[in-house]
Amino acid sequence: MKHPHRVVLLAGPSGSGKSYIAQQTGLPVLCLDDFYKDGDDPTLPQRNGQVDWESPESWDATTAVETIARLAREGRADVPVYAIGADRRVATRPFDVAGSPLFVAEGIFAAEIVDECRRLGLLAGAYALRRPRGATFLRRLARDLSEQRKAPRVLVRRGVALLRAEPAVLRRQTGLGAEAARAREVLRRVAGLLAGHPHG
Repeated sequence: MKHPHRVVLLAGPSGSGKSYIAQQTGLPVLCLDDFYKDGDDPTLPQRNGQVDWESPESWDATTAVETIARLAREGRADVPVYAIGADRRVATRPFDVAGSPLFVAEGIFAAEIVDECRRLGLLAGAYALRRPRGATFLRRLARDLSEQRKAPRVLVRRGVALLRAEPAVLRRQTGLGAEAARAREVLRRVAGLLAGHPHG
């Protein structure tokens, strides 16, 4: 089935600059982090007695794909607003692709839905943002501290763990079908997709 709109999925390690690069494309941007499960969801994965928010099982892939499919068909949908500090969805908001043939859906778990979006004919491209690990660590820590996402000591401990895990994260994302690319390459590829689109 031919959809009037298609999605560019942008994955990458936490803090790698996905949101910034997504905005730089000039396309409408759907934040996939808003599809995390609520903190009291009984299906949340656990590790060492704590919720494992780094696991894809902490994220609602089914609703994310349903929302992307609705945007591809209709150009608009109501999307959740998630408060990370509260570990829950706190509202919904309207999202409109504003007539653009492409839109970006970005988030750490974006690669988890590459196959399904491709199968449904929704996918225009999928990329995993690759950055120097040290820069990603500092960017992530600065962001999380400024947004007061968690207590500072929790954020530092989490940041070090994510720094060590980053190569494995990228391997998983590329294994799921996202192409590893630096920021400049992502922007160039998206521009190429737009140029080749009959409505672009």
